[in-house]
Amino acid sequence: MENKNIIIIAVVVVIIAILGVIFATGILNGGEKTAGVTTPFKTEFMEGTFAGNVSLENDSEKFMHSYEDKENKITYNISTVDDSDALMDIYYLQGVMNPEKRSFNGNDWNIYFTQAVQGNDSNSSDKPMNIIICQSQGEKQGYLIYMIIDAKSKVNATLNTYGESYTGFVEPLLKSITLKESKNVPKIYEEFGLTKDQFNQQMDLVKQYKAGNTSVLQQQQEAAAE
Repeated sequence: MENKNIIIIAVVVVIIAILGVIFATGILNGGEKTAGVTTPFKTEFMEGTFAGNVSLENDSEKFMHSYEDKENKITYNISTVDDSDALMDIYYLQGVMNPEKRSFNGNDWNIYFTQAVQGNDSNSSDKPMNIIICQSQGEKQGYLIYMIIDAKSKVNATLNTYGESYTGFVEPLLKSITLKESKNVPKIYEEFGLTKDQFNQQMDLVKQYKAGNTSVLQQQQEAAAE
């Protein structure tokens, strides 16, 4: 299929691949939870303080950084793109929806709760990982924090703001965050290997699906099979 004819199914495949990269941080080693310990961090586009003893594990990309809390079996992936709202619209196709809304330090955050099994195998009998996605869209760029809680973590993780994963880790982190404007922020359509027009066409389909026109997905699947 030529690039100009890419359809919504391709978007779904790409997003699964992106989530696969996020989840491919490995099974973390560690033991008991650590109380009262914090770790500051600083990137070009964001700085703040983690709850717990957290170490930088991947700093190879300018606009994406990965940190690990080995004792609590938590991975944090922090990134920025120009339009994080569009990315969350695509995540909607994966069942990520209905965020909690919070404001800290003048920053408005959408907080999403979801789960995934290791390797994205929906038929797996393994206990799922809990994932909290924090997203804030500014005037010129969006900010994303993925908190991935390993299935073997002893942190109490719930799909709402009442569990320890939020109250003990996410909320203190968001309260500490300072967001910074960056130059040459990655364009979301470039991250998908599309032109701006091609990406906009895909987003039109996603928005139709969100609006209740679920048949658009089936139509595009049938078109892909031809």
